[in-house]
Amino acid sequence: MQPTITTKRLLLRPFNRNDAATVARLAGDKRVSDMTKNIPYPYSEDMAVDWICSHESEYESGRSVVYAITLKSDDAVIGALGFVEITDNVGTLGYWLGCDYWGQGITPEAVNGMVNYYKEHHNLKGLAATHFVENHRSRAVIGKLGLSYVEDTEIELQGKQRAISVHRMMF
Repeated sequence: MQPTITTKRLLLRPFNRNDAATVARLAGDKRVSDMTKNIPYPYSEDMAVDWICSHESEYESGRSVVYAITLKSDDAVIGALGFVEITDNVGTLGYWLGCDYWGQGITPEAVNGMVNYYKEHHNLKGLAATHFVENHRSRAVIGKLGLSYVEDTEIELQGKQRAISVHRMMF
């Protein structure tokens, strides 16, 4: 069973079906979806349910893990964090945060909590992360985490070429 992780201000917990409406509202904000590779716009509650229902089997397989980011004072979802892929004990970060919570240091706190847990309990040996070149907020988060810039490259997304920056860190 996927554990919960506690940080100074946050509780990282598994998602449940009751979170779907909040996920659809927050992740479906165009400002959020425009800066992610995996969240389409518009984003419906049914899409959120399907996404949430995929988490348990992915966690059990060891291929990936996703956490709901919540404030300790309130169990409501404010974002998501996880390893979208775990290969050779290197986790590839994926995250989004509701716009009202941007600029408060929540994402670095959540990532550090998850990384520390996975280093201690799952032999995590490194991190990888990508962000769209124009996503300066993610660039700042990744910089705070200490990942090193590797390169810029392009991916095709929804029929368009998008420039991404690649970062990596081994422990």
